[in-house]
Amino acid sequence: MKNIVISGSGLFTPELTISNEELVQSYNQYADQYNAEHAEAIAAGELAALAYSSCEFIEKASGIKSRHVLYKDGILDPAVMRPIFQKRGEEQMPEMVEMALFAAHQALVQANKTPADIDLIICAASNMQRPYPALSIELQQQLGAGGYAFDMNVACSSATFAISNAANAIRGGTAKTVLVVNPEFASPQVDYRNRDSHFIFGDVCTATLIEAEETANSPYAFRILGMRLKTEFSNNIRCDIGYTEHCFDQHDASTPFFKQQGRKVFKELLPIVADVILDELAAQHIAPTELKRLWLHQANINMNIFAARKILGREPLPEEAPLVLDTYANTASAGSIIAFHLHQQGLDTGDKAILCSFGAGYSVGCLVLEKC
Repeated sequence: MKNIVISGSGLFTPELTISNEELVQSYNQYADQYNAEHAEAIAAGELAALAYSSCEFIEKASGIKSRHVLYKDGILDPAVMRPIFQKRGEEQMPEMVEMALFAAHQALVQANKTPADIDLIICAASNMQRPYPALSIELQQQLGAGGYAFDMNVACSSATFAISNAANAIRGGTAKTVLVVNPEFASPQVDYRNRDSHFIFGDVCTATLIEAEETANSPYAFRILGMRLKTEFSNNIRCDIGYTEHCFDQHDASTPFFKQQGRKVFKELLPIVADVILDELAAQHIAPTELKRLWLHQANINMNIFAARKILGREPLPEEAPLVLDTYANTASAGSIIAFHLHQQGLDTGDKAILCSFGAGYSVGCLVLEKC
């Protein structure tokens, strides 16, 4: 079986940022307005008053301090609390394709490849701006790549699942060089009126180049030693928007928003994550003590520390399990790839690492990597 490598990666980061302080001020103004507007019902016990948010609450719950967004207008206005932007026409690239184009060029440069080398593009993200035509096919046109392309969604595990699909396509002979992009335009799905989730997501896009080791010519290459994917159904993380929503008389205005039962997710998902990683390490005859880096899904600092501690059997050093949550927030499927892209320093040929993402489904995607 031929060796497969990740030969390059890329990252698009929006220029605009929103700090916790800005979000908290906006949310608390909204809470004051809501509580004043519903004062009688709150006094009668018919409605619960909205509690304030705080920077301390956000950082303790998540580790997030700020996030990048494509569009800032409207998000911090207590009367709006959603990003305001113009809908693009059919002749214009949607935001997700534009983000992916930037990240893809970076990955191509790292991998010493050109668009002509690409014969498969996979666009993998937690949400798509449209069902069809596939965003990946539009990106294929914009790059001038050949072959074929498709979109896929496994929520926050989309990136690792896509890389696994890319490796299997190369081994199966249906592709030679695969571009995987993870454009996470997540800010529009945030319910900025919900204290428990108004701080979670940011916007970003990552890209990786996957190819056979025999064709690779890159100092950034990592060999894929093993792959393990697992899914298990749960309702604890949901996004229910779909093309049938307009058919229902009782349309729920909150439908597009991310919903999560965080305590249940922490309790139920993390043991699955640890088992998937440890099982794949055992299958590859690699001891956890051999791992030099853990690039984990960037959803929550407490989840990452728990997972790293479970895998390593001790407290992880900051450089062993790097976090990007503080400045990027939760970026869904792109999070572990951001960590991978930004934190490769200090790794030598032969060093072992884990790239893992996990989320709704439940879903877990684990790659065991080795520096070439």
